[in-house]
Amino acid sequence: MTKKALITGITGQDGSYLAELLLRKGYEVHGLIRRSSTFNTSRIDHLYMDPHQVEAKLFLHYGDLSDGARLVTLLAQINPDEVYNLAAQSHVRVSFDEPEHTGNTTGLGTVRLLEAMRMANVDARFYQASTSELFGATPPPQDEETLFYPRSPYGVAKMYSYWITKNYREAYGMFAVNGILFNHESPRRGETFVTRKITRAVAAIKAGTQDALWMGNLDSIRDWGYAAEYVEGMWRMLQVDEPEDFVLATGEGYTVKDFLQVAFEHAGLNWEDHVRFDERYLRPTEVDALIGQPAKANEKLGWRATVHTPELARLMVDADIEMLKADGTHWIDPVNLASWEA
Repeated sequence: MTKKALITGITGQDGSYLAELLLRKGYEVHGLIRRSSTFNTSRIDHLYMDPHQVEAKLFLHYGDLSDGARLVTLLAQINPDEVYNLAAQSHVRVSFDEPEHTGNTTGLGTVRLLEAMRMANVDARFYQASTSELFGATPPPQDEETLFYPRSPYGVAKMYSYWITKNYREAYGMFAVNGILFNHESPRRGETFVTRKITRAVAAIKAGTQDALWMGNLDSIRDWGYAAEYVEGMWRMLQVDEPEDFVLATGEGYTVKDFLQVAFEHAGLNWEDHVRFDERYLRPTEVDALIGQPAKANEKLGWRATVHTPELARLMVDADIEMLKADGTHWIDPVNLASWEA
């Protein structure tokens, strides 16, 4: 029988790559999307087929993690084999500006979904998108046993989601796992996240439509991998015999300055000629260094990152240069938006 999966956050970077992966594996994929007056499905438009066609395998449903009753109804209707909770207010710097909203969606949204599964009597395997931001101030390397010390409302909300997932696993015998993923990027990354902000700026500067890139802390160290590879790890976590939590990471750390240098040099530019400082992009509490130790995933899942930060930066620059050529419009550095994200 065809397996069915429900993905919350299907229109995001990870959701789109995961939907592609599951469709390739023959799944029937259902996605939760929020109602909007404009379409926000650009990352998955290439996957969508008219649901009236017999070949259709991707189906979208309106709903929101703030609406528990709707989640119960949808789960009962779909009766999925696997549920991937990727939806969240996922921008760390924005979480300082919208802490209540972040807690409601990123934190309480998870328990609404877990409780909806229980109330609808859905026997599905559950994946919770946890994050390296859980570790916060705890020094690297960080693995599944490392002490949590979140340094943002986002990290705190994700810690609630982490523990409520473990609690439902232990209290109700649910197959529920946490994927503690370190930073994973791609050409589909949101435009105010630091890696994509950098590569878009490189493309625009190379094209002569932008001159300066405004940045915050350049000394933060992150473990950046390729999102298209990380969704394979998510899927593998739900295929093992017993539910466990796993770290996915490359195991290598680079500063924001390192990423800048690789990205600009790939386009034949000197980053120091174009990067400017803006204090609005600083967090009230910084996370200095996140570097994962993925040995458990390597051993038990057979998962290993193959794309590392320098290659990722070059891949993203090439994609943004091609996208700017195809788009034919001028990009503007979003200096007045909330912030950049490491």
